[in-house]
Amino acid sequence: MNPAFKSRQLSFLVQNVILTLVLLGIHSYLLFHFAKDIHFIIPIWQIYVFHFSVTTILFSVINYQYSRGKTEIFNLFMGFTFLKMILAILFLLPVFLSKSDNKQIDVFNFFIPYFLYLFFEVYSLTSFLQKKP
Repeated sequence: MNPAFKSRQLSFLVQNVILTLVLLGIHSYLLFHFAKDIHFIIPIWQIYVFHFSVTTILFSVINYQYSRGKTEIFNLFMGFTFLKMILAILFLLPVFLSKSDNKQIDVFNFFIPYFLYLFFEVYSLTSFLQKKP
């Protein structure tokens, strides 16, 4: 295995774990203090497991392809981003199909971290793609 791949992957995983723990902590704190009485359909930890997993898989595949010498990864990134959106809709399907009054809050609970993770993905990918191999 390519040593550059391993170092990029390990660095990303450490950053992703730290990001996940920080965001989960902040999110849990805010919900504990401002939304005690609201029952959420999808638990917050499941949202963060979903985001962590999908982000890690997307970065890993792109990192692997890049380490194999394929520098044209834009189409791969766009394809995976589209797949990620489809998975997000499937993940939120119980919210959409429920008869709960808190659907909007559940959707916000999901999509605020979604966009933060998307920003993190783009930042991580562009930072290693800008470096010369």
